[in-house]
Amino acid sequence: MSTPVSPVADSTALARGLKTRHLTMMGLGSAIGAGLFLGTGVGIAAAGPAVILAYVVAGFITVCFMQMLAEMVAARPSSGTFSTYAEQAFGRWAGFAIGWLYWFMMIMIMAVEITGASAIVAQWFAISPWIPALIAIGFFTVINFAAVKNFGEFEFWFALIKVVVIVAFLCIGVALWLGVLPTGGFVGLSNISEVGFMPNGWAGVATALLAVAFAFGGIELVTVAAAESENPEAGVHSAIRSIIWRISIFYIGSVLLIVLLLPFDEIGGADSAADSPFTAVLEMANIPGAVGIMEAVIVVALLSACNTQIYGSSRFMQNLAVRGDAPEIFAKTDPRGVPVRAVIVSVFFGFVAVALQYWNPPGLLAFLLNAVGGCLIVLWIVVALSFVRLHPKLEASGEITDVRMWAPNVLPWVMIALAGGVILLMLADPDGRFQMFAVAVVVGVVSLAGILWTRTAGKTAAGQNVKKEEVR
Repeated sequence: MSTPVSPVADSTALARGLKTRHLTMMGLGSAIGAGLFLGTGVGIAAAGPAVILAYVVAGFITVCFMQMLAEMVAARPSSGTFSTYAEQAFGRWAGFAIGWLYWFMMIMIMAVEITGASAIVAQWFAISPWIPALIAIGFFTVINFAAVKNFGEFEFWFALIKVVVIVAFLCIGVALWLGVLPTGGFVGLSNISEVGFMPNGWAGVATALLAVAFAFGGIELVTVAAAESENPEAGVHSAIRSIIWRISIFYIGSVLLIVLLLPFDEIGGADSAADSPFTAVLEMANIPGAVGIMEAVIVVALLSACNTQIYGSSRFMQNLAVRGDAPEIFAKTDPRGVPVRAVIVSVFFGFVAVALQYWNPPGLLAFLLNAVGGCLIVLWIVVALSFVRLHPKLEASGEITDVRMWAPNVLPWVMIALAGGVILLMLADPDGRFQMFAVAVVVGVVSLAGILWTRTAGKTAAGQNVKKEEVR
């Protein structure tokens, strides 16, 4: 006599084991990466102290983006989040396109992060970079096989390391500025007064906006994880609110301290931890091994973000499969509610993307990575347009919870206009034009695939219905 299959084992339901603190730290962990520690100097070098204005604009776009998502997630929780809402607003082809676009973005980001971390670790131990890359991916695969509650707990403590480091940096920076630490007394505004608030004018601020526009990317992962939280409505609202103000303090606070403490001509882009403005500030405080400390922090930042990318991409794959936009086999979850097959396929393509970076075929890798750079803008605009379409329906059906978007008839359009402004800035820049060309090609391909897939799926479903009628 065969043993009956457990209905849970055949289910496509995800477990609900994440707490609000897990959601918060996952969002922070995904947003705080090497871009903060290595890329901050690029924006400052372009705009000087006025880089704060660029961060304010980017932050405003992110806040609106997240609040619109929060309203929709609280009303209709889904691990497919903005992909699901695009489908509800514009049709199945749109959900297919935005879902696969985001999955592609996460896979490529995962590869960049693991490649960057393994390169640093390989230098420490004088080994080939593929060894730490393989170990890290294998370890994170096992972590992602765990029940979501255990995964959330691991990522909570992993991401907390970065948060503690940034808080420590802010404390050290304030002490340096006040002259409490040995720097020769109170610094004040001397470094700003030497160059002025806006040394390169509005053109510099515009250039800086391009550098920092994607700084807050990754926060949206909290809305993916919300579907597995114990209370999606309360969890996503609390987590997003907490993430927004913490990220604002971490990013703007860090940048402000760097501008106050370092001479303008000493700040620039960083290819390594030794060149990071964060390292320069730590060296001002006479902290021994500042370069080594920053290398370790960057490795942790990259690995933590990589871990959350595996989680997010697997949940997106599973949700696409549940909705019929990916092979059905990836919709299945194990008895604990973990989409093991979706985790495996995401990790596999993560390996492929890592291999691409080592192979480095002429032009292909640069094209794909540039496409990733513009995907977030597409995401901003699609979420705003989906919200504009769905908000009246949610209101009419009484689905809207206490989590609401502010000025729902005005701010979404303001955000779309600002995102359009970022696109115009990118088109005015040679590198930006290549990015927009790359993302346009990728978006065009996935949109066409979505239209063809939808038509094929529709014909298949219609054919099955006809056969059922003939049998009857």
